[in-house]
Amino acid sequence: MTNTPPDPKSSQTNALGFDEFIGIFVAFVTIGAILFWSFSRKESGWNFNSSLLPSPTPTTSPTPLAIPTPPDVGTRQTPSASPQENLSKVTPSPTVNPNNLPQEQAPVPPLTSNRTLPLVIPEQKSTIPPPIAFTDVPSDFWARRFIDVLSSRNIIKGYEDYTFRPNQPVTRAEFAAIVEQAFGKELSKTKNTISFKDVPPGFWANSAIDQAVSTGFLKGYPNKVFRPQQKIPRVQVLVALTSGMNLNVPASQTRIISFYRDAKEIPNYATDKIAAATANSLVVNYPNPKALNPNKEATRAEVAAMVYQALVRTGRLDAIQSEYIVKVPN
Repeated sequence: MTNTPPDPKSSQTNALGFDEFIGIFVAFVTIGAILFWSFSRKESGWNFNSSLLPSPTPTTSPTPLAIPTPPDVGTRQTPSASPQENLSKVTPSPTVNPNNLPQEQAPVPPLTSNRTLPLVIPEQKSTIPPPIAFTDVPSDFWARRFIDVLSSRNIIKGYEDYTFRPNQPVTRAEFAAIVEQAFGKELSKTKNTISFKDVPPGFWANSAIDQAVSTGFLKGYPNKVFRPQQKIPRVQVLVALTSGMNLNVPASQTRIISFYRDAKEIPNYATDKIAAATANSLVVNYPNPKALNPNKEATRAEVAAMVYQALVRTGRLDAIQSEYIVKVPN
């Protein structure tokens, strides 16, 4: 008995079965899915690690936050929204421009105006410097208070060795300088200056002499002579102060002059001026108020006391209580 071989044509003409068809279909779908996934991941640079991270799901209404980015950091990437977010209106996330980052503001200078505002300065009393501590004027010296006040106002000065030399006589030029310091800023010139023959142009007291003469405090001698180095007597000091201040002569000048025990020594030209000086409390006699000593050379202390009293009369200084200020009883 012989076996007959199968017909080759019959094997080729058999149709695919259902199982074979399902297998082929699954294979093609698998290959297509792999190719689709491969091409879709090209944009991420084949970053397989990123596929393992969960993708953030932004809220549909994010709160805009302005996060400053330093200038040296590149432009930040904004994550793309999912397709479902395109279906509804989404508030865009604000982007930050590196050129618009907040910068530290420089202090703004105050605004200036060309309009000048009035300056209100409260009225204050001028500060008076302390008096000069002269080494030869003790605290119990009779004219100490007169000297202290005048020295603190730079009306009288001392010497370089810090002495005042209160008992030293005063020259006419020195008295002119004291008058200029005490009255020069408030009295107007009423007379013409005189070119005295014995006062050269470069003399140290030239301007003071001109001021004293033009304001009526001092006069010269005949023939245009001033005698600047002459020691000035007490009577001339009182006449100068009374004349420069234009003090009125009292009606009872005879009674006033009789107060002095040496009234007969007063020159005739000075009688009315001495009466006016006495009535206005300009006369200071040390040690005896009744001894005028009109022709005695005036000392620096005596001149300081009389000039002080003259400034009290003008209202510039306060009165000082002294037993040597002459006060004639009524």
